Amino acid sequence: MNFLKSAPISKQTLQIAGILSLGVSALFSSLATGQNAAAPAIMSGITGHWTINEELSQNTDQQVEAAIKEAGGKVQRQGWFSKKEEDRYRGGPPEQELYDRISYDDILTINYSEPEFIFEYADNFTRIFHTDGRRQTTGVNAFFEEGGTDFSFANWDNEALLVEARPRDGGYTIETYTLQAQGGQLRVEMTIQPDNFGAAISLLRIYDRTVEP
Repeated sequence: MNFLKSAPISKQTLQIAGILSLGVSALFSSLATGQNAAAPAIMSGITGHWTINEELSQNTDQQVEAAIKEAGGKVQRQGWFSKKEEDRYRGGPPEQELYDRISYDDILTINYSEPEFIFEYADNFTRIFHTDGRRQTTGVNAFFEEGGTDFSFANWDNEALLVEARPRDGGYTIETYTLQAQGGQLRVEMTIQPDNFGAAISLLRIYDRTVEP
């Protein structure tokens, strides 16, 4: 993500982020050891092709600006006669691409073969991760210039899929996937915390199920 202006990260913010990260890791470890043998319905229902429902989803740019203000930064306003810019905060260094994909891309294809998930976004950007307690992903996007890789891991929590990602910039995301509208919609609640940003971005995205393109 390309943030125009943001407040510097304080030591307190870093401490809170560290505590949160440890807490999330403990949560995922607990879920991994306490899963039921019976598979939740979402395991099969979540797979397929999904397209963003813009009316039901929060606007990503607005949520980024809310986080900028929370961090003490100032939002650079556009001129009165300038054309409104969409996806204003998209873009930035390659190590932050994962944030853009989950918060801006309009399409998402999900495949699942126990215990492996494959999430595919626009431009064939792909995430592969597991639900059996493994922490490191198997990377498909092998274009990382600096040798680092994004990684994610997930666990089931009743009828929700909980995903934690660690992008290459050193930040994190926490994502919760559930089904609604009798399985016709995918609800994604996410917390996005880039490493160079002073406050977490909260974002809700709703996808409609679509037929295979």
